[in-house]
Amino acid sequence: MIFFRISGFLDYLLFSRHRNGHGIHSPFIFDLISRVFRNKTANDIVLKIEEIRKRCLSSERIIRVTDLGAGSLKMKGDLRKVSDIAAYSAVPKKYGVLLSALAAEFGKPAVIELGTSLGISTMYIASGCPDSVVYTIEACPETSAIARENFNAAGFKNICFMNESFDEAIPELKKQSVSPGLVFIDGDHRREPVLRYFDQIVEISNSSTVIVLDDIHQSREMEDAWNKVKLHKSVSATVDLYRIGLIFFRRGMSRSDYVIRY
Repeated sequence: MIFFRISGFLDYLLFSRHRNGHGIHSPFIFDLISRVFRNKTANDIVLKIEEIRKRCLSSERIIRVTDLGAGSLKMKGDLRKVSDIAAYSAVPKKYGVLLSALAAEFGKPAVIELGTSLGISTMYIASGCPDSVVYTIEACPETSAIARENFNAAGFKNICFMNESFDEAIPELKKQSVSPGLVFIDGDHRREPVLRYFDQIVEISNSSTVIVLDDIHQSREMEDAWNKVKLHKSVSATVDLYRIGLIFFRRGMSRSDYVIRY
């Protein structure tokens, strides 16, 4: 597994390019790289979220985790320290800021997040689109409780929390006619479930929806899922940033897959 990830990262460094958008022929992708990727989240918001992360990293609290996905590569057993969850599962600051920028650009009228964990990524997303509803889904009751505490501490009012499985929540959102502008798929790193959730999300999406898939090169299963997603008939373009993949359904675009240094 370690060799697979090292080899994958070296390939990414070798083949990724266009950090500044040079050589990109698609006006949409060029604009995404040169403008959206460079958008900055307000310092006070970043400081607020990162302070909550620090509190989680220093927490000695132990909780019982209900994990319906593949489980953690670094944390074994259902009893886990909150500090370990914050260290190994929470989205890094760099990608949190990117999620905030993507939410600001694409997050209307709503955002769906599959996998809340401690809520770090959720808060970054919510900060980017304060006028949109962020539907975040987490099946683990004890992790959900901490995420709620974090949302209250940060003062975010646009987060709708759903404490249930993804398979239960997505049909419910469909019944509510939720059509997301942005979707962040995290929380399960198995090929078949990821592809199932992707297909379900496509059903409630439109041509403007952007899907962000996390940990696309974490394992062979996730890499297989990513490669399968890229071949979906509705996909018009994808962007591989190594940790995450962006999926677009825009009409009128030439079908392309980009690997970009971030």
